[in-house]
Amino acid sequence: MRFGQWCRARPVEALLLLSCLGTLVYFYFFHRVWVLGTQTTFFWARNAWSGADGGQFHCHFPIFVSLYLVWHHRARLAAAPLGSSGWGLVVVALGVALFVAGARCLQPRLAMLALPILLYGGALFLWGRSVARIVLFPCVFLLFMIPVASLEQATFRLQFVITSSIELLSKLVGISIQSVGTTLTARDGSFNFEIAEGCSGVRSLAAMSMLTAVYVHLTQEVFWKKALIFVASLLFAIVGNIGRLFTVILFAKFISPEIAGGLYHDYSGFLFFPIALLAMTGFASVVNLDWRKVSAKALEREAPLVVEPGAGAPAPEGAAKPASPISYDY
Repeated sequence: MRFGQWCRARPVEALLLLSCLGTLVYFYFFHRVWVLGTQTTFFWARNAWSGADGGQFHCHFPIFVSLYLVWHHRARLAAAPLGSSGWGLVVVALGVALFVAGARCLQPRLAMLALPILLYGGALFLWGRSVARIVLFPCVFLLFMIPVASLEQATFRLQFVITSSIELLSKLVGISIQSVGTTLTARDGSFNFEIAEGCSGVRSLAAMSMLTAVYVHLTQEVFWKKALIFVASLLFAIVGNIGRLFTVILFAKFISPEIAGGLYHDYSGFLFFPIALLAMTGFASVVNLDWRKVSAKALEREAPLVVEPGAGAPAPEGAAKPASPISYDY
């Protein structure tokens, strides 16, 4: 309703908005510039998201999450004062420059990076800073659409962290295993598992980063808390993978190594998210604790309890008698 009123009140700006949206749709969905002029940006991105290993499948979801976040903030958008900012044109120019640079350098990721910049700049120019501030996070969240397959190799060290952690947990519960590189082998020879890149790499890290970003945006108000919890998303991903793979070891030890390495492993991915989400919410609860109140309660528990004799109760022997009150006459 309010958007329709805005269009009727400002037909020039409404026409400009439609022109901008049409330009974006053309250049991202119809303009063939990649792979020797055979693929549009959207077609290239879809192929990258649905690669042979499915490692970038999470890139399908940010557009839907961003749309939901805009809908979620519809009341704030309706109440925000409308205006216009010339800085929006500067931001739009930056987005256009990135798209052109991507086309010239044959780097479609630069073109995808330009999309949230163009959307934010358009909102800033057409509706002002108040509206732009509300849609800033949904625009930034679109960066998760950019496929970064090289992170799969950059996170290989996580394999060693998870392998050593599972070895330690197994020893704590009495399961004797040995880790060599990223391989876990039972000392009795009953099973042998390899911690692959997919079990500890970019897939789980990207998924938890996305979930944590949405969580802190919707639940946290203070910026440093948002930043701290989001940075800890790497830790949540590690905890989730350790918990999931440790259940595979338990299943192999006490039930069946064959099923553990096959069917159970394939479906144990569903355990990752409950474990990682518990780690995330638990960490957020610790961050939001009022430590002054916690310290005060701890001091109250440690303080000695002094019991004074009740009224009419005889004072213990050897105790000093209270001094008699002294009265003064004026």
